Amino acid sequence: MEPVEINAGEYYLRAFRRDDRINDVPAIVEAFADEDTRRFLPRMGLHNEAAAEIFVDYLTAGWTYEQRVSWAVCDATTAEVLAGVVLRDLDLQMGVCEVTCWTQPAHRGRGVLTTALSSTLAFAFGGLGVHRVAYRHATSNKASQRIAEKCGFTLEGRLRGETIVDDQREDMMLWSRLATDPAPEQLR
Repeated sequence: MEPVEINAGEYYLRAFRRDDRINDVPAIVEAFADEDTRRFLPRMGLHNEAAAEIFVDYLTAGWTYEQRVSWAVCDATTAEVLAGVVLRDLDLQMGVCEVTCWTQPAHRGRGVLTTALSSTLAFAFGGLGVHRVAYRHATSNKASQRIAEKCGFTLEGRLRGETIVDDQREDMMLWSRLATDPAPEQLR
């Protein structure tokens, strides 16, 4: 499948890139140099440019092989990368996937990710035919909890000892959103 761009009003979502015109590697390195990003997404391991380059290549291949689809969330005026959204473990036959997302530190708390994730969900349900999108976050990650709530996810339960935060085992909260779920009131 070819990458799809999504217009989300003041933001636009496009595939992550590293080519002679656009290089998202510095934005990824910056996001994952942030203590909170590393704290809550420790498995990503994006600590330097080489790792970020491999990550962009990995995301690009995901579109090709229909295993994952991903977007750099950009300011529609400046083209600055504000956040990232990845629909991973994509199974189009079963109609399921899981979302992973992050926001650049300077843009947290401004609704960027809520808007971007809502647009991504609309594409997943309408464009890809996905039925269920899962979302997980560490129990201590209250910002992720607010995003799940604002984007209309339903809390399904707790995955005990699923992650490590601050060198301690921590539970993950498991949420899901179905294509048949109504959009949250504030997003209509």
